[in-house]
Amino acid sequence: MKLPFKLYIHVCGEGLGAALHQPKIINDKPVEGPICFISRQIKPTEARYGASQMEFLCLGWALKKLHYYLDGTVFEVITDFNAVKSLLNMKTPNRHMLRLQISIQEYKGNITIAHKSGNIHKDANGLTRWALANTLEIPAWIPQEEHHIEGICVTDIGIEFFNQVKQSYKMNKNCNMLCPLLMKDCKDPSLSSKLDEIWKK
Repeated sequence: MKLPFKLYIHVCGEGLGAALHQPKIINDKPVEGPICFISRQIKPTEARYGASQMEFLCLGWALKKLHYYLDGTVFEVITDFNAVKSLLNMKTPNRHMLRLQISIQEYKGNITIAHKSGNIHKDANGLTRWALANTLEIPAWIPQEEHHIEGICVTDIGIEFFNQVKQSYKMNKNCNMLCPLLMKDCKDPSLSSKLDEIWKK
C-alpha cells in the first residue's frame, strides 16, 4: 500500500527548511522514511515579513522545489504554525498572500495541512538553523527579485517650451474662465455656465 507523502516545513529567523518523508508499512505499522531535505537562507527582503507571511513563503517555496515528487500525488503538510491551515481558504488575502495562495491552488484536493508541535519534526527545524546559502551552487537557490531600469532619457527643456505651455492656456476658453472661478471660490454662475460640459465636472 502506497501511503501519502508527508512534507514537514519550518521557519526561523535565519532560514527556511523542509523535509519530505514517505511512510511505508513495516510489521503492520507505518514507518516514515526520509526522501529529501532542503533549506535556504532568508533573503534581506523577506526578513521584514511577519510570522504568517514567512510560514506561507516556506510552504510555497517547498512546494515549488519538490514539485517533481508532489505533482499528482496525495500528501500532507505538517507545520508547527497553526495559521498555515487557513491559507487555502483565506477569504480576503493581501496581495502577497494572494500570490502564495494562487501558487498552491494546483495542489488543492491532494494537499492537507496539519498542525503539530515542532518537536515532531526536528529535521525541518534543524535545517532552518543551518540553512544553506542562497547561491547558484545550491539546489534550493531562488534568484533575488530585481527591478531593472531599461533606460533613462534626460532632456533639457528650454524656456521656450514653458512659454508655449503658458500660451496654450491663454488660448483655451475654459482655462481662461477657470482661473477667475477658482479665485472666486466657484461662486460665479455667469462664468461656470459658459464652460464646456466636460469642464463643469
